[in-house]
Amino acid sequence: MKSSIRNRTGRRAAPAAVLASVLALAAAACGDNGSGSAGDKGGEGSGKGTITFWDNNGGVRTDVWKQIIADFEKKYPDIEVKYVGVPAAGVQSKYDTAIQGGGLPDVGGIGTAMLAEVAAQGALEPLDDRISGSSLDGRLNATFLESVKAAGGTGRTYTVPTSANNGTLWYRTDLFAAARLDPPTTWTKFYAAAGKLTDRGRNRFGYTIRGGEGSIAQALDAMYGQSGITSFWKGDRTTVNDPRNVAALEKYAGLYKKDTPSADVNNDFTKMVAQWDSGTIGMLSHNLGSYADHEKALKGRFKGVPNPTLDDGTRVQVSNPVDGLALFRSSAHKAAAWKFIEFAASHESNSRWNRVAGQVPANTEAARDAWVRASEPTKLAAEALNGADTKVVQLPYYLPDWNTLSKADNEPNFQKVLLGRLSAKEFLDTLADQLDKAQADWKKNH
Repeated sequence: MKSSIRNRTGRRAAPAAVLASVLALAAAACGDNGSGSAGDKGGEGSGKGTITFWDNNGGVRTDVWKQIIADFEKKYPDIEVKYVGVPAAGVQSKYDTAIQGGGLPDVGGIGTAMLAEVAAQGALEPLDDRISGSSLDGRLNATFLESVKAAGGTGRTYTVPTSANNGTLWYRTDLFAAARLDPPTTWTKFYAAAGKLTDRGRNRFGYTIRGGEGSIAQALDAMYGQSGITSFWKGDRTTVNDPRNVAALEKYAGLYKKDTPSADVNNDFTKMVAQWDSGTIGMLSHNLGSYADHEKALKGRFKGVPNPTLDDGTRVQVSNPVDGLALFRSSAHKAAAWKFIEFAASHESNSRWNRVAGQVPANTEAARDAWVRASEPTKLAAEALNGADTKVVQLPYYLPDWNTLSKADNEPNFQKVLLGRLSAKEFLDTLADQLDKAQADWKKNH
């Protein structure tokens, strides 16, 4: 996978470029038909016509997108939006295929986790000037903008942020009340609760830890949250294996089998949520997206707070993926496509979308709406992301190898840490070496 990414960021063969030019001319002559590829320059168009939009989480949010599109088409009757719902699991592959062979949309949902790879292939239009000259200027969450700029790898804005799904510590209010425990708002209270709520003889545990797919991001959040380190890099070297992070991971991983079920070593998101919803575990770290599952299973006997703070109230957390809308460089109808992006990220539309998704709105006016204040987990997450005492450690989404390093390459090693077969220091030293090399390679080619 690594070599294929680097090949895609290099020069493309002449025949492919010729074909891309032919397709671009055809699109301009016939109206957008989704046939652009990364090498096409596209055009502004007349501000009218048909544009194609790829939803990067099709099926889950299809209904709300169709409502937003209907409102947009009512406001702009000369623009038609063709909606294409793409399942989240296959969207990266679909973009990669279209970049190489043609068929890119005008607008596509692209979050920070995949932004670097798509942007590096020259497929996206920088949006800084369009934002500064639009109604969105000054109305987008500054932290979200910082995240998408960092993820793009060039300091430019390649996607308009629409939402973030902040890390949340869910806890059982009934179990905490019975044990006379304060809410787990600090790491000290978190560890105290994990121990007090555990009764292995009765199959009760204070916490469920993520040991399977998706474990690395959660472990990093716990590490930096406890160590208080606020930057992922110190010069050209990563801070993941800083002694303070090593100590934090040792403590966090030490919960496994002491205050967590032994099955946690294989837990992915689905298993972890299902296990917590069964009702015998005190706390779960996930994000706002699992609220509906918890409400269905636990019927109000739980609450969610942002990940714990240090005892002095300082909150350090790693950057959560920020979702957004990108304008493709190959679009022959950029003026119309931008109108759609601006509309979708506006106060009313962004509020509607995030209310359905249960996420934090990127539009600052939407983030102040009544439904955000009424939904305690979302309100607290929004306050945490905007809080003066919150320090966000920007993960290096811009590295082409990031997804591989933070998943397939190291999830098995994290399981070894939980099982006691690998020390926290050995695990983090290995990860740090890989990251330092990836960073050096990225700088060499940029």
